[in-house]
Amino acid sequence: MGKNGTFSVKAYAGDMKTLLAFNFTTKSSSKSLAGFTIQCAPEGQTPYYLQNNLQYEVPADHAQDPKEPANSSINAPLHKFRWLHVPGSVHQGASPVVGKYKYTVTPRYLSDKSLLPIDTSLSADVEVEFGPFKKKGLELGFTRGFTQSQAFQHHFGPKALIQPKAKALQFDTSQVSGIDPKGNEYTFEQEYEWLGFTARQKIFALLDSVIAGKSLTLDMFAYDLNEPDIIRKLLKLAGQGRIRVILDNSSLHHGKPPKPEDQFERIFKKAAKAKAEILRGKFGRYAHDKILIVSEKGGSATKVLTGSTNFSVTGLYVNSNHVVIFDDATVAGTYADIFDEVWNGEAAKGAFTKLPDAAKTFSFSSAKTPHTEITFAPHKPAFAATVLDDLANRIQQEGTKPKSVGSVLFAVMQIDKGTGPVYPALIKLHSDQDIFSYGISDSPGGIYLYAVGKRNGVLVTGKPVNTQLPPPFDQVRNIGGVGHQVHHKFVVCGFNGTDPVVYCGSSNLAEGGEENNGDNLIALHDGDVATAFAIEALALVDHFNFLDRVAKGPKAKKSKKASASKQQAAVSAGWFLSTDDRWARPYFDPHDLHSVDRQLFG
Repeated sequence: MGKNGTFSVKAYAGDMKTLLAFNFTTKSSSKSLAGFTIQCAPEGQTPYYLQNNLQYEVPADHAQDPKEPANSSINAPLHKFRWLHVPGSVHQGASPVVGKYKYTVTPRYLSDKSLLPIDTSLSADVEVEFGPFKKKGLELGFTRGFTQSQAFQHHFGPKALIQPKAKALQFDTSQVSGIDPKGNEYTFEQEYEWLGFTARQKIFALLDSVIAGKSLTLDMFAYDLNEPDIIRKLLKLAGQGRIRVILDNSSLHHGKPPKPEDQFERIFKKAAKAKAEILRGKFGRYAHDKILIVSEKGGSATKVLTGSTNFSVTGLYVNSNHVVIFDDATVAGTYADIFDEVWNGEAAKGAFTKLPDAAKTFSFSSAKTPHTEITFAPHKPAFAATVLDDLANRIQQEGTKPKSVGSVLFAVMQIDKGTGPVYPALIKLHSDQDIFSYGISDSPGGIYLYAVGKRNGVLVTGKPVNTQLPPPFDQVRNIGGVGHQVHHKFVVCGFNGTDPVVYCGSSNLAEGGEENNGDNLIALHDGDVATAFAIEALALVDHFNFLDRVAKGPKAKKSKKASASKQQAAVSAGWFLSTDDRWARPYFDPHDLHSVDRQLFG
């Protein structure tokens, strides 16, 4: 944290992104506040100012740096008390440098409705390590999952294909997918690299390491399986006899005509040599895990990748998802033992639920792995109830903490379906006046938004289908028919408190799944991990909060070619920065969630 008098700035490190939060210890410091100017200085790089989407209506009426555009935050201060910076979106190109970043944040003030020159004596600095999330032997990865966004629109255009219209199981991702708004061709691979983000990088890196390491083998649990480049890598390992796959065969993935998973099974068996094998099963309902286990040939497991990300086009390039990688032989060995048990029991519910491991909470804590607890479903009803009750109780504990301290942030695919205590506990949060709750679901059974004068939490839908954006924004694609936007299953409790924890993995957090699906539910008791997940929740909620507010159908307007820039479009539409401090007042209103937000993060 950086401090200067009554002003402070705090930086939270996420996965290839940084959350900046600002605060004043006195309300009077916000009088005539015009916003915040943010300068970013990556180590060894030229510093730059973050940009605003808006500018002043008449920039010449305000103090301006002529070397910077009118929407630079030095000329157009940001009207937010927290800001999520994803380097590479404006500056540095598609591959931002990794390393130490220094942020200099300066509160800016107005006089007679005119922005005063920047006063660097008011600035506060903070430094943070920027890069992919890694802590000792633990790594995280996230898909970008923003097909319904201005960024996707401006990168790929409104008619971008997620996969070829023929939808063949195997296709060349280097083929042209479309033409961007600037008239440049792009390939499916380029689109996938942007959409898959760090989750794709982690999955591909692990698979490539096994292919390169001739002494390594791979065991895989898969539910959806149709990503063409992943399939190519799996078939290569099959041809070398170094892979076993347990693949779901529920009606979603098996039947006539043959599903993609059926097609994969056929070509896998054709390619397989020696010890390469595939087993189809569904437990009581689904083989729902998404797991890669790396082992030494004939030896012990060394690394495991798990999470909510299906190895499919939708899972990586439409859904918002996460992966967790444990570079820890003890954790990986446990997953390998579970794989063998499932394999020997032919992925059947009855066989697995009889095993002691189906009623056990595995606990890990080492120099490589923070305090972690993992359960493997399906369970018998009594143990499934215990697992879900423990999670629901932890959520409820946040409500017993002092005001502005308790927090729950979550992204859960379907919060209004399934039984058990977790969903009701999450839904109830939005009306709790003493807890900061920020959540998103594809089907929340109602949309709850906060407004000025309200302290209710936020619960929004990640699947708005009638979005009709006002100027200056371009219309975003309708996600209908291409799957869930929010496929995560994570809950963060007390992310910056004394006992932070994030629950994640493949479990849908409901009785049906815990009793009938092959799943793993992970509890990670670590502040840095909880913060990274909290940042993902904030990004999703803030984005879809806006879309939900303007979703007023019945149909969205037809998409038009993107403007030269969002900033120019804002000018054309008459959207400008205000010239008074009314925007800041909710952040100091004790009856408004904005105030709780400021205190919690700042």
